[in-house]
Amino acid sequence: MSNLELLSDQGLRLDGRRPNELRHIKCKLGVFEQPDGSAYLEQGNTKVLAAVYGPHQAQSKRVDFNEVVINCQYSMATFSTAERKKRPRGDRKSQEITLYLRQSLKAAIRTELYPRSQIDVYVEVLQADGANYAVALNAATLALVDAGICLKEYVVACTASLSKNNVPLMDVSHFEEVSGGPTLTVASLPLSNKIAFMEMSQRFHLEHLPKVLEHALNGCRKIKAVMEKTVRKHLMQMGSVGDWSNIAK
Repeated sequence: MSNLELLSDQGLRLDGRRPNELRHIKCKLGVFEQPDGSAYLEQGNTKVLAAVYGPHQAQSKRVDFNEVVINCQYSMATFSTAERKKRPRGDRKSQEITLYLRQSLKAAIRTELYPRSQIDVYVEVLQADGANYAVALNAATLALVDAGICLKEYVVACTASLSKNNVPLMDVSHFEEVSGGPTLTVASLPLSNKIAFMEMSQRFHLEHLPKVLEHALNGCRKIKAVMEKTVRKHLMQMGSVGDWSNIAK
């Protein structure tokens, strides 16, 4: 753990947030006309675009009758970080996050409704400032909703870490990721209280893990509430009727 203290004497973080406070979230659905669904999400200074195509007939002839192919592509724009990425696509980290996205999205999509189909999910990080995977997954979830893909429930991700004096921090920025303790990333299905994905940048002491995990899960619930509000607003603007207004309940 770094020697840098991430909390002031007043209990505030360097960006003015309290330990259990999310960064400001701004999101919008239907930002593109060409895809079947799309979304833009800002969480702090991390900004992500997501687009969904499908469901359409699976390209591979080897797909089982009851199987759906979820094809994901995660990439970062060359201008997304202070240091220009030489390989914004196809690098090892992007490939790992692509796998993690597929794993989490598959846990949320009602795959039995799309036999021998393929759903393509493309995510582009425009600006990276911490919790890149979490923000990418949240944007992808909104894009799936915009595409009309039937979900069991929202899949939402959040990060959490520890300050020097072992106070858990919710939704860590890039500076906190590199200056603080280990970072825990959790993707959850909040309604069913299930975890779809979990990763630690470093090991946590066993006595600290439960409170950090609960902080991350609580962050997921808070983010889900923001996403639900955005979906309802989008549907009202689209003039949707009937049961569509209850899609996020």
